[in-house]
Amino acid sequence: MTLDRQTELEKFDQHATSYESAHAQSLRVSGEAPEYFARHKLACLLRLGSSPETRVLDYGCGTGSLTRLLAEQFRVTAGFDPSLESLRVARGCAPRATLYEAEAQIPERSFDLVVLSGVLHHVPPAERLGVVESAVRRLRAGGRLAIFEHNPFNPLTVRAVRACPFDDAAVLLAPGELRRLLKAVQLHAVRQEYVLFFPRVLARLRPLEPWLRRCPLGAQTLTSGIRG
Repeated sequence: MTLDRQTELEKFDQHATSYESAHAQSLRVSGEAPEYFARHKLACLLRLGSSPETRVLDYGCGTGSLTRLLAEQFRVTAGFDPSLESLRVARGCAPRATLYEAEAQIPERSFDLVVLSGVLHHVPPAERLGVVESAVRRLRAGGRLAIFEHNPFNPLTVRAVRACPFDDAAVLLAPGELRRLLKAVQLHAVRQEYVLFFPRVLARLRPLEPWLRRCPLGAQTLTSGIRG
């Protein structure tokens, strides 16, 4: 099982150089730029217990906006994406990261943390388990898989997805599906929380977000589990 679906690859190759501007346009409803969301994800990963010595793989890294931040924080950072045009942009964005073009190149049982950030909603539902299984094979024993996905129960999120040109075929994942996927690959200590509750106009309320992580109205979900 791979992420190499030709129609999706062609789409992301086509949008590679304009990805950031298109992404920013779709996020206008939040009042924030893509950088804000990438930094928020990094903060979430650090909160899960990651340290500078963590070996991290950004699985489905796209043009590297999150990969760049990971490489600044962690000593060993790698990324994988089957879109060669996206990887070309990522190499300029995250020159410190090791980038893989094919799943077969990624060493197994080598990473402490594997991140799938906004990947699975581009994968047909019947193929998602295979992608998660592939990601888990890259984890060492005791390593953590962390999945960020859009929350289909948040109306602003749904609006942003509909406005995004490379999300036209996206099928958002219900939170329960994410928990089932992690349990199906036999991860333990599976946990799920909701993040990103307040747009910029309500930024003064963001200090309340740690108390809202169980409230199912956050813009995104963070679902994680540990390999035995």
